[in-house]
Amino acid sequence: MRIAMWSGPRNLSTAMMYAFGNRGDCAVVDEPFYAAYLAMTGLDHPMHAEILESQPQNPETVAETLLGPVPAAKPFYYQKHMTQHMIPGVPRDWMRDVTNVFLIRHPARVIASYAAKRENPVLEDIGFRQQAELFELVRSWGQVPVVVDSHDIREDPAAKLEQLCEMTGMPYSPKMLNWPKGGHKDDGVWAEHWYGAVWTSTGFAGPEGPLPDVPEELQPVLQAAMPYYEQMRAAKI
Repeated sequence: MRIAMWSGPRNLSTAMMYAFGNRGDCAVVDEPFYAAYLAMTGLDHPMHAEILESQPQNPETVAETLLGPVPAAKPFYYQKHMTQHMIPGVPRDWMRDVTNVFLIRHPARVIASYAAKRENPVLEDIGFRQQAELFELVRSWGQVPVVVDSHDIREDPAAKLEQLCEMTGMPYSPKMLNWPKGGHKDDGVWAEHWYGAVWTSTGFAGPEGPLPDVPEELQPVLQAAMPYYEQMRAAKI
């Protein structure tokens, strides 16, 4: 079974990859289209050169590997994807052959977290529009995609992960609740810039507090993202 987990950045996505990677029966891959995305857009991201060198830059090649042999011949394959990487020219047909799951988070939390790592994010950086479009694409194929909110996972990791596994046809494992400190062997090369907090963790953080304040200059991004988030939230498990 191949699970494609779709989220924007700062959505609990790395912790989720660690949870699935700690099962023992599940291979993981970290943002496989990142280098292709940078090569196609020319965007200047932190560790740009290192990312381009670390992954295939041809998106067709990436798609082939996602449907190819599962690393270490494990029965499950968890693919962590960033929705903002799915720009025109990146193939989507391969998504028909995987179980598509959408991980969402309130835009205020995403924007506050992202802005702390990369200044002045715009809507295209945080993936909400692209996530909703991919969700509708998957539904148009007759699939019933699963949507899970990172807020709910942090409220009760065991219950929500068990429900998520049930919805995807995967057996639940309590090993998903913890992982070793210090990162995962399959982390992308960019991990040292983005994954500091999760590297020091050994499990999911506790329940989230009140929504953070979003600065005035980023309010337009928040307002643009909210309708997409609300659309996805209406379908969450």
